[in-house]
Amino acid sequence: MIQARKQNKKTMKNSFVQAYANLRYLFRKIRIAVLISTVIVAVGLSPSLVRAVQCSTVAECSQQQQALQQQNAQSQQTVNNLQFQASSYQDAINKLQSQISGLQQQIDTNEATQARLQQQIADAQAQLADQKQKLSVDIKAIYVDGHLSTIEELVTSKNLSDFVDAETYRNAVQTKIESTVEQIKTLEEQLQTQQDQVAQLLDTQHAQQSQLNADQSQQESLLSYNQSQQGQYNQQIQSNQAQITQLQARIIQLNTPVGSRVTFSGQCGGGYPATATNQLGQYWGCNFPKDYNNNSDDWGMYNRECVSYTAFRVHEEYLAGEVRHDMPNWGGVGDAYQWISDARNAGIPVDQSPHAGDIAIRPASGVSGDVGHAMYVESVNGDGTINVSQYNADFQGNYSYVQGRSESGLYFLHFMQW
Repeated sequence: MIQARKQNKKTMKNSFVQAYANLRYLFRKIRIAVLISTVIVAVGLSPSLVRAVQCSTVAECSQQQQALQQQNAQSQQTVNNLQFQASSYQDAINKLQSQISGLQQQIDTNEATQARLQQQIADAQAQLADQKQKLSVDIKAIYVDGHLSTIEELVTSKNLSDFVDAETYRNAVQTKIESTVEQIKTLEEQLQTQQDQVAQLLDTQHAQQSQLNADQSQQESLLSYNQSQQGQYNQQIQSNQAQITQLQARIIQLNTPVGSRVTFSGQCGGGYPATATNQLGQYWGCNFPKDYNNNSDDWGMYNRECVSYTAFRVHEEYLAGEVRHDMPNWGGVGDAYQWISDARNAGIPVDQSPHAGDIAIRPASGVSGDVGHAMYVESVNGDGTINVSQYNADFQGNYSYVQGRSESGLYFLHFMQW
């Protein structure tokens, strides 16, 4: 039974050591991977302050805006990667904490076992001293009348039976005492061996606990650094977004020539419907966000875009009998700059002379992402400037009205009868 207990102790120790070694190997792989990726994503990180935009043309502003949007997209991807790494760090910290807690429980159990064994050893030593004392007393009791020789004892005995009984008693007492002392000594040795094993296991567990604590501290440092990087990238994104907002305001300003007056009226205006459905049953209208669910209106234009509003106005005028041409559905090629060729292909006159009821088109600037702009001509002023209504000039899908806009550089699609 003692051998089986020793084997169980050895098996428990070997299993724990192997499990700990496997866990350490896993954490080393995680740590190496995340350290490499952290170094990679850190390259090129340079927080910047919000600078005042400087651009003099729509094309120049659009180019700067596109560059900032691309940078933000890359920064956001980096933040996403950092968040994924942070979850790996946190997962490693949680596993280490679980391992530390489990190890502490084992240490507590083994320390309790150690204390119990120490008490059992002390009890065994006390029993050993007690049995030695009893052996001394019994021996004195046997020879209370002095040390008799075997012959003397035989002569003084009343009969042979008395002699045999006395001798048997002495031998039994002596054998019992010697056996008890031997058992106590054996128990003490076994308890001492178990205590040594527990002490050795505790030493190993304390060393492992120190290493786990060090690993946890390292993972927490990596997580803290990761979160600091996320903060810097998010700050960069916010800074860029502030510049993008400034650039959008500058583009609106450039789209509104000197002398023009722009009035924004929020998300609804110009008769654009609050809620409508297209042929597929998809919702659109000014009660829904710009580009809502990528839903299109009845003419294939995205919600609350400039082209959607102007398409709606042409259709409404056609229903009222004021225009010669209804608004076609151009099958998904409905960016503003495309309307010039789309209209010509549909037989709708296009030139650079404005009339009330026309659609005014600012062509694309040539910068990637700039698709031009569509406006509805409400009236033409005596000085040749025009008054237009429009959507999304602020890139937020809102309605606005412009008075005194120059017609220079614009193309006009003549849907009206004039």
